[in-house]
Amino acid sequence: MIVEKKDEKQNMRPFREHHLLQLLEEYDLTDKPLDLCMRDYFRSHRSLGSKDRAEISELAYGMTRWLAVLENFAEGDGWDAKLEVYRNLDEFDRSDLPPHLQVSFPKELYDQIIESHGETDGYDLCLACNERAPTTVRANRMKTDRNSLLKKWNKLYDISACDKSEDGILFNRKINFFELEEFKQGFFEIQDEGSQLLAGMVQAEPGEHVMDYCAGSGGKTLAFAPQMQNRGQIYLHDIREWVLDEAKKRLRRAGIQNAQFVKPESQSLKKLKQKMDWVMADVPCSGTGTLRRNPDMKWKYDKEMLERLVGQQRMIFEKALSFVKPGGRIVYGTCSLLKEENQEQIEHFLKTYPVTLEGDPFQCLPISGGMDGFFGAVFRRNTDNEQE
Repeated sequence: MIVEKKDEKQNMRPFREHHLLQLLEEYDLTDKPLDLCMRDYFRSHRSLGSKDRAEISELAYGMTRWLAVLENFAEGDGWDAKLEVYRNLDEFDRSDLPPHLQVSFPKELYDQIIESHGETDGYDLCLACNERAPTTVRANRMKTDRNSLLKKWNKLYDISACDKSEDGILFNRKINFFELEEFKQGFFEIQDEGSQLLAGMVQAEPGEHVMDYCAGSGGKTLAFAPQMQNRGQIYLHDIREWVLDEAKKRLRRAGIQNAQFVKPESQSLKKLKQKMDWVMADVPCSGTGTLRRNPDMKWKYDKEMLERLVGQQRMIFEKALSFVKPGGRIVYGTCSLLKEENQEQIEHFLKTYPVTLEGDPFQCLPISGGMDGFFGAVFRRNTDNEQE
């Protein structure tokens, strides 16, 4: 008896589509952020090449951004039905949907953004958050300058100089930055233009003492350190010790030698009270200004989370302020679009602590092809003879 062999190409899902759907199904079963789930999936599926991973990532992020629309039009609950809608997204008329569904946002978060920015601007912001984020790097002035990198890269990549940041270069197409010799030598770091501008609010001079209080892996320190010319001291503090280990590697590569790493239980913290000329407090926040890069975060938002974050931000500001000397300055920063984490926090700090707001607050918003959303404000700690 002869058994007819099935046409495998017709009966097997395309390779990348199969892995995309499997990845999304695994994501549904975990509490991990999408980027970490994706990282773990790719590590366990070594057969996926760089182009495979790039296409799967882009589809997964795109489908997550437009999830509410996909669920509304999909004929079925599975990711395969949602994928069919996503591939033909422009053919579906969304005009009859409620505004928050038109822009694929949870209603609670959509209402918060509208309350912070108004109906028209808020709607446009949500649409901008559903676009693909550009990739921006910052030239490291410790070792080179932007013009040198532009001259070297112009013939190789689709790039342009950033409008606002003097050190920023915008890449219109993604490349494997970590394989570049310039990266290995510490000539640049990957950093959004808005983040560069926020870090630039720390105007530390050579010889001063600066603390990066919520330092993470050192991104803000890497941006403001070159202006100190390896003179003075920078103290990086974070409650997560493992991120400080990553910061050590990055600062070493960048050629920054005047930094110390202060762990949460370090006894030296007490000795640093009221000694800092500058403190950077880039606080945990809702991350609503960076939803293009982390679209899954919007589906995890709720008002209770916002209230918890607001309380945490106030606690962190108070602790960070304790390290600022009289007459010194503290920069409060977020990557949030919400007034509760930005403008309303400024009002609270001014009423509660002996500080004076210096200059106008900084805010940039997500725009097509441009930077993410960041907010920052500089406060000066009043001296003893000033009225509190």
